[in-house]
Amino acid sequence: MAKRTEDVLITSIGIKNSLKRYKSLQALAEYVWNGFDAHASRVDIEIYNNDLDGTGMIAVKDNGSGIDRSLLSQKFKPFYQSEKIYEPTIKHSATHGKNGVGRLTFFTFANFATWKTCYRQNDLILSYEIEINAATLQRYEPSDEQKSDEFTGTTVIFSDLTNSDITPDTARIFLAQEFCWFLELNKNQGFSIYINGEQLNYSTHILKSEEHQYTYPNTKTLFTVRYICWDIKLSEYSKYYYIKEDGTEIAKENTTLNNKGDSFYHSVYIQSRFFNYFDTNDSGMIQLTIGGLSHKKSPEFEFIMKEVNRHLYDMRRPFIKETVSKVIDALDIEGAFPDYDPKNILDQYRKSQISEMVSTIYVAQPKLFTNSMNKEQKKTFIRLLDLVMESGEVDSLFKILNEILDMTEVERTDLADILRYSHMSSITKTIKLIQDRYQAVEDLKQLVFNPNLHANEINHLQKMIEKHYWLFGEQYNLVTAAEPNFVEALKRYLRYLHKEYESATVNHPDKLKQMDIFAVRQDITHGKYHNIVVELKHPNISLGENQLGQVKRYMRTIMEIPEFNASTMSWEFYLVGNKFTSDHYIEGELETNKSHGLPYLVFMAPRYKIYAMRWSEVFTDFEMRHSYLNERLCLERDKLQTSNLSADGIVKQQEQNTAIMPAEMPATK
Repeated sequence: MAKRTEDVLITSIGIKNSLKRYKSLQALAEYVWNGFDAHASRVDIEIYNNDLDGTGMIAVKDNGSGIDRSLLSQKFKPFYQSEKIYEPTIKHSATHGKNGVGRLTFFTFANFATWKTCYRQNDLILSYEIEINAATLQRYEPSDEQKSDEFTGTTVIFSDLTNSDITPDTARIFLAQEFCWFLELNKNQGFSIYINGEQLNYSTHILKSEEHQYTYPNTKTLFTVRYICWDIKLSEYSKYYYIKEDGTEIAKENTTLNNKGDSFYHSVYIQSRFFNYFDTNDSGMIQLTIGGLSHKKSPEFEFIMKEVNRHLYDMRRPFIKETVSKVIDALDIEGAFPDYDPKNILDQYRKSQISEMVSTIYVAQPKLFTNSMNKEQKKTFIRLLDLVMESGEVDSLFKILNEILDMTEVERTDLADILRYSHMSSITKTIKLIQDRYQAVEDLKQLVFNPNLHANEINHLQKMIEKHYWLFGEQYNLVTAAEPNFVEALKRYLRYLHKEYESATVNHPDKLKQMDIFAVRQDITHGKYHNIVVELKHPNISLGENQLGQVKRYMRTIMEIPEFNASTMSWEFYLVGNKFTSDHYIEGELETNKSHGLPYLVFMAPRYKIYAMRWSEVFTDFEMRHSYLNERLCLERDKLQTSNLSADGIVKQQEQNTAIMPAEMPATK
């Protein structure tokens, strides 16, 4: 029998206007959604190449219930009407179709679409085809039915393609973003998408996954909650999904953390028998369930949502803190911060405080710095914050922010607490710094005094001192460590002094020698530069005439380089080891220089000093300098001792230590 042509109840112009926002990959996704709307658990996409190695034909096949031919007038004629029901505030993911438009979006990438569908009618499987031409979108041509021995489902074939955007790779990328939350929702139901026979993998987009169980104490109602954080923006808002005991989703709604401007994309899957008879209306209607009432005002529901939201905020907080440093850097690059003097300690303290203030506000309301203000507004806002910090009117600042920021009660409380005690953060950081210094010293003692660790000079002692050269003086900048020779050290030093360094040379036999540690500190008040050079020796090497001679050679090399010998420069050299040689050579030098009144001094010349120290003396000096603070902080020193770590492990552990000094200056090459 000849096909009978039917018209869709809309003009071609109306169709194109309604669908003009669709791109080819979005259109392809609509046909996948149509499959899941038809109760499919699997959708297969086949993308066939043509003779020119481009995409020649696309087929989308699902194992759903097919399209009942008697319902065609409902599914194909009313373009902007659909039998699908939408709740105004709580939606169900199983009914995605966008008002019935999905079937016509193919015109964005193909000229022809053919539906081959099989559906069950009583005990029979019936099949037929539907054809639509992109040139006449308002018409469709269904064929007559015939019996079939195939399974139910629908295959849509797109031919005479008009663009090349759809390839297996682009389809995988787009569909993973489109369906990741949906496939995760239904993973226990076996839902899947295949592209050219390969299952779509969305797990690479999962940043973090957690599962927790909560029990409402009064009724012992159990909730199993799965939290997923995504690394991509989802195809729908971040949502709560309410799931029955058998794994079937019953409803969903937006979480409270949407539109924050912080890229915290997440899905929360809440499963419980509580949802087996759950009233999804917002009308306040109540349904009686086994064991009580099941609706949004039930105490069980209020309990679980409170727990879920609390944990969501806990998950979001470290996520925000990971991104806030990037925001601070971006603001710095934009010139949003006042012009702080990098060499002025007070200015740098002010900058750290204002950065912390901005971080605090960002955590409470990220979109304030991402969407709400342009560059000049950000600059003005941060300068106003600086003035507030200077005046100490932090309470007034909170009142203003409370009025202009759209915050939840939790965010408002957090911000108030942080601002109220913001000055405490500096104290906390200082205490942590002191504690970490003690930790570093305890670790260094292990490397020096524990022979079982087999610590060596280069890989262990030197690595530790590179990080903690504060042991030999505060506020230094590390010029070189280990590898760079005198030529490179000179170039870095001149660059630090803001002088020409490219053509700098060293004409000395020892110009290729390498100093273990070379650091510089500028005395801004008096315009002087204090330099230290530290020579470290293996714990098994005793310090004697040969070792002191090596340090003196370093000193003489520096003395003969004019750029190192301005009248504003002074030098201190430290020779450090575990013990002195048995000939008492070092002790003799110490006795000779005793009259200068400087502990550990073994040589002295104008603007040049050399000290020889045993590690035990380095540690004793540290204890004396920090004894007052240690007594008041009452640090539990026994808890700082590292156990069961190798020498490499101890050095690695120091990467998290807050007492670490800035790394050596970048190379000039």
